[in-house]
Amino acid sequence: MDLATVLIVEIFYSIAVLVVISAGLAVVFGMMRVINLAHGEFLMAGGYATIVAVNAGINIYVAMLIVAPLVVGLIGLVVERLVIRHLYGRLVDTMLASWGLSLVMIGLATMIFGNTTTGISPPIAGFAIGGYQINGYNFFIIVVAALLLVAMYALLAGTRAGLVARGTMQRADMAAALGYSPDRVYMVTFFCGSALSGLAGGLLAPLVGLVPTTGGTYIAKAFITVISGGASIIVGLLSSATLFGLVSQLFTFAASPVVGEVALLVAAVVLLRLLPQGITGRFFRGRL
Repeated sequence: MDLATVLIVEIFYSIAVLVVISAGLAVVFGMMRVINLAHGEFLMAGGYATIVAVNAGINIYVAMLIVAPLVVGLIGLVVERLVIRHLYGRLVDTMLASWGLSLVMIGLATMIFGNTTTGISPPIAGFAIGGYQINGYNFFIIVVAALLLVAMYALLAGTRAGLVARGTMQRADMAAALGYSPDRVYMVTFFCGSALSGLAGGLLAPLVGLVPTTGGTYIAKAFITVISGGASIIVGLLSSATLFGLVSQLFTFAASPVVGEVALLVAAVVLLRLLPQGITGRFFRGRL
C-alpha cells in the first residue's frame, strides 16, 4: 500500500513537471507557431533569477512565483521586440535566431555565474510514508501545475484578452480590421509565454543543481510534450503530459530513471507515428 501511494504521488509529480516546463512553449509554439529553441535557456534564466533573489534576502516563494516570471518575461519582451517580431512566418529563420540566442544566453550565464553548480534548498521538508521518503516540495509542484492549467484555461476561454489573442493567431488580418493591433498581441503573448518559462525555471531551482547548460535538460521534453499534444493548447498539454508522465514513472520504478527517460522518448515516437497530428488532432477536437 505504501509503495502504491508513493508511485501515485511520483506519477502526478512527473505529470506536473512536464506541464510546468511545457506551458510557456505551449503558448509560444502552440499559439504563435514560433519555434523557440532558447526555451531551455529561459528556464535556466528563471532558475538563476530565483537563486539571486533568494540570496539577496527575498522570500523564496516571492522569488519563484513573481521575480523569476517577471525577469524572464522582460527578457522575452526584449527578444520579441528586437528579433522575433521580424521573423514571424519564417520558421527556419526563427529557429536559427533562437538557437543563436540560446548560445548567447549560455555564454552570458557562464560569464556571470561560472560553470560551478549552484542551487537553493526546497522550502518544504520531506516526510516518510511507511518505509519510503517523499519530497514534500513535490506536492507544491503538483498544486502549482494544476492551478496553472486552470488559470490558462480561464484566461484564454473566459476573458476578452484571451479571445482576442486566440483570434489574432488565427486571423491577424481580421483582428486588425476590428481595431486590434496584431503586433501588440504578439508582443504580449510572447511575454506571457516567456514568463511561464521563467516560472518553470524558478519552481525547479530548488530541485536541481543549476549550471548554464541546464536548459538542455528540459527543452527536448518540452517540445515532445507540446508537439505530441496537438493543436489544442490546454487539453493537448494535459493529455500528452499525463501519458508521458505515466510511462516515464512506471518504467523508472520498474527499472531505472534512465530507462524511464528512454521509455518517454519511445512513447513519443510511437504516438507521433500513430497520430501525426498529435493527440488532439484525433481526439478532443475543438477543445481549447
